Amino acid sequence: MKHSKPERITPALLAELHRITPYDPDHLPREIELINAFRRRHPKLPQVACFDTAFHRTMPRVARLLPIPHRYATKGVERYGFHGLSYAYLLSELVRMGDPAATKGRVILAHLGNGASLAAVLNGESIDTSMGFTPAAGLVMSTRSGDLDPGLLSFLSRRERMTPSRFEQMVNHESGLLGISGLSSDMRDLCAKEKTNARAADAVAVFCYQAKKWIGAYAAALGGLDTLVFAGGIGENAPVIRKRICDGLGFLGVQLGAKRNAKSASLISDGKGCVSVRVIRTDEELMIARSTYHVLGF
Repeated sequence: MKHSKPERITPALLAELHRITPYDPDHLPREIELINAFRRRHPKLPQVACFDTAFHRTMPRVARLLPIPHRYATKGVERYGFHGLSYAYLLSELVRMGDPAATKGRVILAHLGNGASLAAVLNGESIDTSMGFTPAAGLVMSTRSGDLDPGLLSFLSRRERMTPSRFEQMVNHESGLLGISGLSSDMRDLCAKEKTNARAADAVAVFCYQAKKWIGAYAAALGGLDTLVFAGGIGENAPVIRKRICDGLGFLGVQLGAKRNAKSASLISDGKGCVSVRVIRTDEELMIARSTYHVLGF
């Protein structure tokens, strides 16, 4: 969706949502259903669409292009990114806190929950993000695989006669932490059982390892790092996961304060490193309310 701001829902916008439904079959059909239900019951009630991709429309071309034939780019096939409502809120909170990096610096935002992604923000604008054309890309998640070798679809179609729709089901609902552990998609369950269950330990280790890699990659893209923010269910509530992700990032200036991290304080860095590490409880619903208020001109 190449929308850079929330929009009032019109017949033309609704038609476009119908057109792109195959790109996001897990979300858009239900959202369109809800839009239509409200239109039937309250035809004069204005409705507003708040696009989770809008935050990332500032990404440079080099970050949006997919390395496939150019004819697909002309049809809108590119990296869009998601969790934009969360990232917009987190950035606004950094501004409210007076963190100078929010507008004049290098920030990595890590929204780690059932869906998980990271974003690199330079001088207040998104320059890269881990999710791509769909929310299944990037970091391993609760039931989504994250990035995969595209040859896997070909391999499974030959070996197991797996259809594209079956593959899509697998990578969105049967993979990630659930797929690795065979036990649970919930990080709390996996942390509780990792000492006695090797596959649970594998799932936790893969998640932390991949998050650490994304942080390193985005620090390179940003040319350094000033502020790192953890948000989302895991990012906000799992001190042990934050610690494992940050261990080994001292070369970037990331140093956690053990007591602050254990309490999930708003600032969990120890003050000795040059990077501010924060925990911020995200609020996507508030961002939707703010955007709707603005679009409707109240």
